[in-house]
Amino acid sequence: MTSETHETFGRVGIWSTALHGSRVDDAGRGAITEAVAELEDLGYGTLWIGGSPSADDAAAVVAATRTVTVATGILSIWDHPAQDVAARIAAIDTSAPGRFVLGLGVSHGPMVPQYAKPYSAMVAYLDGLDAAVPPVESGRRVLAALGPKMLKLATDRALGAHPYLVTTEHTAEAREALGSDALLAPELSVVLDTDIERARTTARNMLAMYLQLPNYTDNLLRLGFAEEDFEGGGSVRLLDSLFALGDAEHVKARTQQYLDAGADHVALQVLTADEGGAGLPRAQWRELAEAFGDEL
Repeated sequence: MTSETHETFGRVGIWSTALHGSRVDDAGRGAITEAVAELEDLGYGTLWIGGSPSADDAAAVVAATRTVTVATGILSIWDHPAQDVAARIAAIDTSAPGRFVLGLGVSHGPMVPQYAKPYSAMVAYLDGLDAAVPPVESGRRVLAALGPKMLKLATDRALGAHPYLVTTEHTAEAREALGSDALLAPELSVVLDTDIERARTTARNMLAMYLQLPNYTDNLLRLGFAEEDFEGGGSVRLLDSLFALGDAEHVKARTQQYLDAGADHVALQVLTADEGGAGLPRAQWRELAEAFGDEL
């Protein structure tokens, strides 16, 4: 990854499904505006809008910030035509050129009625972005890649990859597949709770849905986990491999493990016992920023 790209993304970002302005009322949008402004001031390198956002969701976060990079993590190719997305990005660029990065993914068969030939569908979508006027160039897009074919596509047709729910072992394999120049920005879910059993319960509450999606379970099986690791919301071995559970210093250490494995940037998703990943955990974001300090 070039030094310019490293500066654009920073080492650590925040990933949150709660940054969807289109999913809340006016009060909720005001809370998002305040939260993203604080995240920028805290020094996080990139704000990832999680959970199938739209380009409009990203535009609102861009408008509420000054210089921080804003990315979708991820926009589903089935829900938003390429030409429409390209036009929206062009509009964002008129006031904030280059600050928005388009994270793209194929979602999951159980969630998308028209799901078919996901790799071919992604290739066609990228073709559409290339053909748009103006185009969305490869350096402005990242792919939610897990397996070898999609990782190669992320190298050939995008800035790099944004894998979700992956281990440090996957990160090392992805770095080898991507080569040294492509961006690798995995998501890492975090529970700031020193009561380890309670932290595991919070993690399992979030993980249960994902263990019903073959894209994730197939990837975990490729990494050496077994079907029994998926029972009961996830084995301890699985939880310890996928999450950072504990205090802020432990989260910092786990983040470093991903960076050491080949990640350029780690997108932290903070989960809380009361809201899972759905709220705006501003106190926890502040705690993490203090722990990372200048290393953000």
